[in-house]
Amino acid sequence: MSETIKVAVIGAAGRMGSEAVKAVEAADDMTFVGGFDAGDDLGDLGGADVAIELTVPVSSPTNVAHCIERGVSVVVGTTGWDDAKLATLRAQLDAAPGVGVLIAPNFSIGALLMMKFAREAAKFYESVEVVEIHHPNKVDAPSGTAAHTARAIAEAREQAALGPVPDATESDPDGARGARVDGIPVHAIRMRGRVAHQEVQFGAEGEALTIRHDSFERVSFMPGVLTGVRGVVTTPGLTVGLENFLGL
Repeated sequence: MSETIKVAVIGAAGRMGSEAVKAVEAADDMTFVGGFDAGDDLGDLGGADVAIELTVPVSSPTNVAHCIERGVSVVVGTTGWDDAKLATLRAQLDAAPGVGVLIAPNFSIGALLMMKFAREAAKFYESVEVVEIHHPNKVDAPSGTAAHTARAIAEAREQAALGPVPDATESDPDGARGARVDGIPVHAIRMRGRVAHQEVQFGAEGEALTIRHDSFERVSFMPGVLTGVRGVVTTPGLTVGLENFLGL
């Protein structure tokens, strides 16, 4: 690898991608070597050491596989990476020693702290539900952050020997109670004027705890994106969650 990290952005014209391009160009230890969008030939990715992948769920696995085949590490901010896709990705990485891939459900430091605090609180409360709010152009629901949070909460509850979240609902033909992710209720709101927001509501007899995080501008994600780039170049294999590069 060169003295500076050579970085390409896939999805460079998008809302997140355009911010990532500016962040990379402003970083003293990185060199921006190319931006790519739908329909572009990724080729050798401009000779990149790391590609930042910020597209849509249907395209992301193909883009990441292309990078791995060319020995380029990847920071992935696209959601939709379920267990089956992650298993395929691990197999691809097994055949590419030295290449690293970071799957990051969220790049915001505040959101990662929110998830950490929620994981701690989950051990002590009988009731818990997750509410996420995003802009109406988001194509998937629930958000990757909400799903990641719910799975972490479910794991913490299992370790604390807590049973299912109490809910006496018998009839919900229209899905008013939301989705269930590992048994945790998750509600997705899509609203004009919002960017990315999430709250985790906990309840016990006589008290409530709410942990909330708000991202008002996409620039809030860029310190995390750059941390991911710096971390993935020295971390071969698959890493799920930026918190692994932050000691959280």
